[in-house]
Amino acid sequence: MTDIELASIPAGAVELHDARRRLRRTVDLEPFEIGVFPVTQEQVSELLGEASADTVHPRRPAVEVSWLRAVRFCNAASEWEGLDAAYSFEGMDVTWHTDADGYRLPTEAEWEYACRAGSLTAHYGPLPDVAWTSADGVDAPQDVGGRHPNLFGLFDTLGNVWEWCWDLLDPARYGDYRVFRGGGFADEAWSVRASTRRGGAPGMHHDDLGFRVARGGFDTVDAAQGWSAALDRERAEVTGPTPPGWTPLR
Repeated sequence: MTDIELASIPAGAVELHDARRRLRRTVDLEPFEIGVFPVTQEQVSELLGEASADTVHPRRPAVEVSWLRAVRFCNAASEWEGLDAAYSFEGMDVTWHTDADGYRLPTEAEWEYACRAGSLTAHYGPLPDVAWTSADGVDAPQDVGGRHPNLFGLFDTLGNVWEWCWDLLDPARYGDYRVFRGGGFADEAWSVRASTRRGGAPGMHHDDLGFRVARGGFDTVDAAQGWSAALDRERAEVTGPTPPGWTPLR
């Protein structure tokens, strides 16, 4: 099996912005590990046991990967290495066992903290040096590691492909939609920023959407690294003024 290379990320803090509720919150993070690269086509093909034409480009990020498939990849990687699976399934519902030591998707707070690597600006370096974007004129994802890394040694957190996170996008408006971050090869610079949020249904897949894995278990239940089930329930409630044109989930 193609090894998954991880970087150790130190404890720290990151500020997240909830634009709809006009709230900012600081999340304190415990140390964790995260993939140096997005998961590649070769890794998905090998671990999920699927013969695929995608492996003609083994070092390109895996794309056309739904959130649900990314979660299943994490469990398969954990099983391969004899680790505790981070996720269990009941139909389409997924539960994160936060104390598990296996592979998982990063939380949104972990992802942004890891992407920024200490930077307080939109990019951790000049965008042409660190990210594949529409300015490069490419029509597909490029091999991972082709641009400069950030100060944590992570490649392609900006540009190349968007990356799934664990968190819900906005349950009050989008229900079970999950967050993806980072921008892709076809996006313009305004969209390729450390703070940009987008999302999609758990079964959705796209040609510029992939993922990277994380590891780290925590002594908590239904809460870890900036995410909690209680916060999801709170965000699902619509209170106070809403942005112009905003409508809640019906």
